[in-house]
Amino acid sequence: VQLQASGGGLVQAGGSLRLSCAASGLWISRYAMGWFRQAPGKEREFVAGIHWSRGNINYADSVKGRFTISRDSAKNTVFLQMNGLKPEDTAVYYCAAAAGYQASVPVTSRAYDYWGQGTLVTVSS
Repeated sequence: VQLQASGGGLVQAGGSLRLSCAASGLWISRYAMGWFRQAPGKEREFVAGIHWSRGNINYADSVKGRFTISRDSAKNTVFLQMNGLKPEDTAVYYCAAAAGYQASVPVTSRAYDYWGQGTLVTVSS
């Protein structure tokens, strides 16, 4: 199983980025897929997640209204569209897959079985 995250970069506050997570070795439609982030000196935190079977979506309160999670099932890829970026969004962003959840989207990192390598997002003020 591989989760390849990409799309990070340097952007000014108020700007946008779209992260991608290309999955191989698993079908994203059978997993809860999540995005997490970890800023320097801080714990990894949940950002957004989706379970395709019921269309359930969760967002962290800090990103609601700014970030959107979506997918391209043909490409077996999950996206995170990030608009209105703030300096506090600066972090390494990870995608992850959780097995065994019928419809819910777990928000704790320990619930996830597979992780991508992370992509750095830096938002300048």
